[in-house]
Amino acid sequence: MSAVVYLAAGVLALSSALLFRRPRTAVRNPLTVSTCVAILLGAVVFACSAPMTLSAVNSLTGIPNFGAPLTYGMLTAYSCSLLILLINWRGGPPDLVRRTVLRSIAVYGPLVVAVVVLFALADAPVERLTDLDTYYANTPYMREMILLYLLGHTAVIVATSVVCVRWGREVTGLLRTGLRLIVVGALLDLVGFQMTKYTAITARWTGHDLDFLSTTVAPPMASLAALVCSAGFVLPRLVPAAGAHWQGLRDHRRLGPLWSRVRFVSTAPKPPASWWRLPDERLHWREVAIHDALLALAPYFDDKVREGARAAALREGRTGHEARVASEAAMLAEAARRAAAREEPQAKPSTYRMHATEVSGAGGLVELAQALARTPASDTAREGTVKVFPV
Repeated sequence: MSAVVYLAAGVLALSSALLFRRPRTAVRNPLTVSTCVAILLGAVVFACSAPMTLSAVNSLTGIPNFGAPLTYGMLTAYSCSLLILLINWRGGPPDLVRRTVLRSIAVYGPLVVAVVVLFALADAPVERLTDLDTYYANTPYMREMILLYLLGHTAVIVATSVVCVRWGREVTGLLRTGLRLIVVGALLDLVGFQMTKYTAITARWTGHDLDFLSTTVAPPMASLAALVCSAGFVLPRLVPAAGAHWQGLRDHRRLGPLWSRVRFVSTAPKPPASWWRLPDERLHWREVAIHDALLALAPYFDDKVREGARAAALREGRTGHEARVASEAAMLAEAARRAAAREEPQAKPSTYRMHATEVSGAGGLVELAQALARTPASDTAREGTVKVFPV
């Protein structure tokens, strides 16, 4: 069972790391912080609840079952963090959000203390690594401690489910998908973990033995529920970012034909050593460098080349926009050839503005790059060897 629990803890920790990939900006965002804290606490709970961890904690402290209040206290803190995460995610007036967060802490903080105090008052000399809840179900103070952590967790899961169901009716897209995943995870937790625990404990109270529900059914269901809930919290935030990164990588690659033609003339500063880590930074630097190169090549632009290429493209049946981009690609290719050959620029510089410089984003440059890929290349000089003339 330890392997399954550790795996769940690892997946949760990885999810938290992905969200916290930019620490400087993440710490200023309460939603990111609360999401990372909640998921990280979930990972800690799973790591603490593994039999191997419990045995190690008990041995290090010399107190039988000391891992129980540690795990249950962390679970209670995790429940509170889920509530705070939901409050920050739902949003609202900052003062109201702050007050609601403080109220949640005011309720669950004493609950954590009560778990520790009840364990200290109880008599639990026999170490139980997998069936503590049922073994001590009738033991004074231990009984109350077990019920207290379960009730605290149940209250949060029920509240989370209600809020997510109501909120899901008001939103669409990825946010609605995330809320539905949270509801599914909450139901798995409620039915697969909590109800099995309650049933096994109640069976002990009535003299029956249904311990397998607590020891065999509940742990994997808790792991599955936590993973599904975490996916619901994380996906609406990671998917758009992942999509943006993928688009950045794609645009960066598609700009390759254009960059290979003009890189020898660009004087844009080199990116920092860690620039490769983020696709949007790679794309931004390439856009800046290309625009810098286009500015340097502007004195070589020949309107006659452009107009001839545009007329040829129109005769081929291309649309006006396609003909314009094709003509600009031909003009740029000729300008790059002349600059690389160290020829003199145009006696009367062109005042023409390229489509790629008129639109924001990488779209215009990508169009130019793809058109340039179909234009025959010529030899170019080494990077930085071209004399740049004032525009």
